[in-house]
Amino acid sequence: MSGIVLPDLSRFQASGRETCFHDRHVGAQIYAGLDGRNWRLKDYEARGGYRALRKILGQDGGAGLTPEQVVAEVKASGLRGRGGAGFPTGLKWSFMPRALPVQKYLVCNSDEGEPGTCKDRDILAYNPHIVIEGMAIAAYAMGTTVGYNYIHGEIFEIYERFEQALREAREAGYLGDDILGSGFKFQLHAHHGFGAYICGEETGLLESLEGKKGQPRFKPPFPASFGLYGKPTTINNTETFAAVPWIIVNGGDAYLKIGKPNNGGTKIFSMVGDVERPGNYEIPLGLPFAKLLELAGGVKGGRKLKAVIPGGSSAPVLPASVMMDLTMDYDSIAKAGSMLGSGAVILMDETRCMVASLLRLSYFYMHESCGQCTPCREGTGWLWRMVHRIEHGQGRADDLKLLDSVAENIMGRTICALGDAAAMPVRGMIKHFRDEFAYHIEHKRCIVGPGAQHAHKAAETAAA
Repeated sequence: MSGIVLPDLSRFQASGRETCFHDRHVGAQIYAGLDGRNWRLKDYEARGGYRALRKILGQDGGAGLTPEQVVAEVKASGLRGRGGAGFPTGLKWSFMPRALPVQKYLVCNSDEGEPGTCKDRDILAYNPHIVIEGMAIAAYAMGTTVGYNYIHGEIFEIYERFEQALREAREAGYLGDDILGSGFKFQLHAHHGFGAYICGEETGLLESLEGKKGQPRFKPPFPASFGLYGKPTTINNTETFAAVPWIIVNGGDAYLKIGKPNNGGTKIFSMVGDVERPGNYEIPLGLPFAKLLELAGGVKGGRKLKAVIPGGSSAPVLPASVMMDLTMDYDSIAKAGSMLGSGAVILMDETRCMVASLLRLSYFYMHESCGQCTPCREGTGWLWRMVHRIEHGQGRADDLKLLDSVAENIMGRTICALGDAAAMPVRGMIKHFRDEFAYHIEHKRCIVGPGAQHAHKAAETAAA
């Protein structure tokens, strides 16, 4: 390590997040009624918690629901995976071979490591029982008897909170070998990671759960047939499981009507960056971005919005002029050339340098590459080094073409999507803000900022 100067990461630490305790949610279901103190079992039951589990087990005076009926309700809801990919949840559940006489597993992906994303940790900290109930319902629907919640290692206090909630649920009979006297068996365990971003990829997560190095697996075989310990496994995100109890109590059709076709229900968005009131906002899918920005108090300091990354750092950036006309749902964002992803909305105002922003993102992906695939292991380093020299006045005339070429050759050529995640921000920045990168290369300085503005004025005066 001698002679190597590492970046100072302390200046990247977030501050001022309002979290989820405010009155600006729209139709909140998961965050409804939370105040930071009412996370325990008695509080959750007072809000109607575990009604859905009682309903499917016939403990509410009704006939109960068959596993097939539960899957059908989730399909009808239009619920799509809230972790990033947006795959239909009910369809994923139907892939589980219920009749196969082997051990089957259920896994919750709470390895929230996407930069800008802070929604799942709030769910686990302030409404953990909604995740437990959602997982129990999913286990019933798919015939799984053992589940794990893999929690990001850098939020250990959240892991401890979830362990407390698990103890309460077991003592109350909501987990165990004979849940509520119904004969339904489901054991749920918490497992903490060690902060590796790559373990957010589902097969890397499975490797880590098995006690191995968290490196992604080749697919196929897919987890539904060969997952944890080589057995059929279904993996969903924290927010996905948290949405399930409302669907079972109120019906899939009611959930779908809250959003829009193919985009049912509410979604939690982490509003971060240059925004007046950063934090988590639960809104119906399909709400205009302009309305979401208004809920968050607008751009910080009344400045002009320049760009938005709509789905976490791995989603391609979109110019403000494009973003202001979009609605917040999977299909609208995809048609605009980006992704809804994890739901982290990173806002950048007119004072932000796109080259400096990309430099930070590129360093992150270089640092977090597991090194298993050559295109990602080597390519992410090339991307960072090229952006670094552009930012520091050493850019070359062919750097933009080379950047785009390297990014293109990473995409689709790695075992998991981290390579794509590293390449897409690069390609998006060059596509929409090419002039800014070209200015950096030609003039050896930034086009934005106080120094740049002073230089522009001086140049205009000299020209006059």
